[in-house]
Amino acid sequence: MTVLLLSCPDRRGLVAATSGFIDQHGGNITDADQHTDPVHDLFLQRIEFDLPEASSHEAFAAEFGELAASLSMTWEMSEATDRLRMAIMVSAEGHCLYDMLGRVAMGELNVDIPVVVSNHTAHRDITERFGVPFVHLPVDPQDKASQQAAVLDALQEAKVDLVIMARYMQILPASIIEAYPHRIINIHHSFLPAFIGAKPYHQAFERGVKLIGGTAHYATVDLDQGPIICQDVTPVSHRDSAERMVARGRDLEQTVLARAVHLHVERRVLSYANRTVIFD
Repeated sequence: MTVLLLSCPDRRGLVAATSGFIDQHGGNITDADQHTDPVHDLFLQRIEFDLPEASSHEAFAAEFGELAASLSMTWEMSEATDRLRMAIMVSAEGHCLYDMLGRVAMGELNVDIPVVVSNHTAHRDITERFGVPFVHLPVDPQDKASQQAAVLDALQEAKVDLVIMARYMQILPASIIEAYPHRIINIHHSFLPAFIGAKPYHQAFERGVKLIGGTAHYATVDLDQGPIICQDVTPVSHRDSAERMVARGRDLEQTVLARAVHLHVERRVLSYANRTVIFD
């Protein structure tokens, strides 16, 4: 099965143009969804289709590129069976790392994990128990640039397609973010911009909040301001201690991050204008 994601200026006949092209080449559309954003005058579409076995996917893509150029389309085409190479970055808190390792081991995600990068050593044993190489890159507060360059080298050496910040608590420089545009997914609590800094759940407890949540988004050079992929919340009450809120928040962070990774891996996310369309 082939997956096509595209966006272009809105105009009449776009659905007919894409579906007609696939039909002319003997393809069979098994799923299609589209969205029009009138504010940005943009058409966005996701199509799943099968091509005849004798067809050349390279030739099909080359010909589609000509159609796309005539319609000013931004597009990407991939095979649903293609396994992405996904790096995980983690600091002291390991709950999202453990969840990701388990989901991949159970076959829930169509990815391989060639490397886990951390500025701590706490999770080396569990990572290597899953058969994944662990790279420890500590941070020198007086020379963060050297560590950041080493992180980029590790990611490039592992030939990764996707990077997961599984509670990695260091700021990524522009050099890393620009190397993987819309391919770095971050997870954090949903209190931002409130309760900035250390112990956000304890700050929320002191204020008596009634909802806690998690947000997964693509990382950009603007800290924690990237396009949102997935969010969720759960109610809390005066009966919940700060420690209980932390535990419930960790559960949410795990499930929200996993959902965001699923959507990205299945090519269900299109990002534009610092927002996303999710073809779920």
